[in-house]
Amino acid sequence: MSLAKTNARKAAVQALYQWQMTGQDLNAIERQFLEEERLKEAQKSYFAALFHGVPQYLDAIDAALTEFVDRPVEKIDPVERAILRIGVYELIHRLDMPYRVVLNESINLAKCFGAEGSHRYVNGILDKVALRQRAQEIEAKKRSAKP
Repeated sequence: MSLAKTNARKAAVQALYQWQMTGQDLNAIERQFLEEERLKEAQKSYFAALFHGVPQYLDAIDAALTEFVDRPVEKIDPVERAILRIGVYELIHRLDMPYRVVLNESINLAKCFGAEGSHRYVNGILDKVALRQRAQEIEAKKRSAKP
């Protein structure tokens, strides 16, 4: 996975966190990230896809999460919520991104930004979402791994 995409995800987590906490206009937050050069090392187009895609599909993303979380989505720690929402967005809308990459990147984001142990929580939830959203891809992977 490219470092520029990883950095785009990191910036998207921070921007979504800010949006979740303040309700600020998406374009204003994006402009702020550009002005402060927080996207210098990031793939800007991927950041924009994630940052605008999550709010655009928020109802479907939260519905997919609700099925597997142990509390209302709004009660999930805001950092974990941003990471989970990005992961679900990628699982549903970025079929060009292998599910294993989405899971690994999300786990790494949780290790970077989340509370201690939050990567296990993120992994557990996204693994279940992946089984539901990417069943064919997972099955094909299993079949190709068999000798």
